[in-house]
Amino acid sequence: MQTFYESVLQQIDHIAGRIGLDAGITKMLKQPERELTVAIPVVMDDGSLEVFTGYRVQHSSAIGPCKGGIRYHPNVDLDEVRALATLMTFKCAVANVPYGGAKGGVRCDPSKLSKMELQRLTKRYTAMILPIVGPRHDIPAPDVNTNAETMGWIMDAVSMYEGQTVLDIVTGKPIELGGSLGRREATGRGVMLNTLEILKRLKKNPKGARVAIQGFGNVGSVTAELLEEQGCKVVAVSDVSCGLYNPDGLNIKSLIDFVYNAPRPRLLKDYKLGRNDERISNEELLELDVDILIPAALENQITTENVDNIKADVIVEGANGPITKDADEVLAEKKVIVVPDILANSGGVIVSYFEWVQGIQSFFWGIDEVNENLKKIMLKSFSEVWETGEKEKVTLRDAAFILAIRKIAKAVELRGIFP
Repeated sequence: MQTFYESVLQQIDHIAGRIGLDAGITKMLKQPERELTVAIPVVMDDGSLEVFTGYRVQHSSAIGPCKGGIRYHPNVDLDEVRALATLMTFKCAVANVPYGGAKGGVRCDPSKLSKMELQRLTKRYTAMILPIVGPRHDIPAPDVNTNAETMGWIMDAVSMYEGQTVLDIVTGKPIELGGSLGRREATGRGVMLNTLEILKRLKKNPKGARVAIQGFGNVGSVTAELLEEQGCKVVAVSDVSCGLYNPDGLNIKSLIDFVYNAPRPRLLKDYKLGRNDERISNEELLELDVDILIPAALENQITTENVDNIKADVIVEGANGPITKDADEVLAEKKVIVVPDILANSGGVIVSYFEWVQGIQSFFWGIDEVNENLKKIMLKSFSEVWETGEKEKVTLRDAAFILAIRKIAKAVELRGIFP
């Protein structure tokens, strides 16, 4: 099976060949500008010393400072972080925000660490990557298994080094520490907006549309809640422990209350089933006969091994890279419409940009202003991708990459190669 990074590089080659991209710029896009691997010693609660491995990859700064999340996961490795950083570059270009792409990660299992161990891990990791991050260089944000609290720890660590509060070092911070209203919900809200827009373009009514969402973390849960409010019927959701399915629609508010209104998030396997609810596997969820499938968990979920079993008419990528390149080609042959990750889940980086701007200005917006500006940018990006797809007669993924690569190539051309 293709690795995540191989899929990303294959997509770059595919688009570069199609648009006749200069060979030198193609080489630039396939290699990150900077990569850092760090050892992170942490004193554990029992007094023992553990050493974790962390990464920060900066893919491109052609359009602006690098931007990208930090994830904590046992399977984090350098190739995964490279792939995510590369996608961030294209995501920012599609969204028309003045950033390049970066990504970070620490190989650990956060479920096995106490809050104080996570705090010590985060602050030491911050110290180790500090030489290459900063408000004009590289601005981290939350990702898998990190959140606003994690970003607050990073901001504090950098502020202690600087001797002054540095609001714009990270985005996705708590509101009380200079975070933006609407940031936590931004990625899920963006997925919702893209889902409604693709239904509109396909002349389908969202009322009663059957939706399955793989992943019930921040992105999946917010997407489920907002789509339900728009009249969609969310028939299935899942997390790492299991999936839940109800052909009449799940009680999303009850699920969110169970999972998140506890000292630590709980798993869906422990949720008390309601009427007509049943437990299914993540694999079964992906293969349900639904109108819309939203993979919002991790990469490489739809592959050549299961793509023939996909029954959804539309797939909206809430996660980064949930479909391999080979599987994507099969879906295109099957006429399955895929709204790609670099468009569908860009709400997070868009509102991160808003937060960064607010931090620089020390002037903060109301929630209506945040959501209206997010919607305006998101729908403009969707229209540009849709129109490019129509003009070039390509899939929405290819259209998004064509747009992004042309913008980045133009920026490189205008700047010239230093020295």
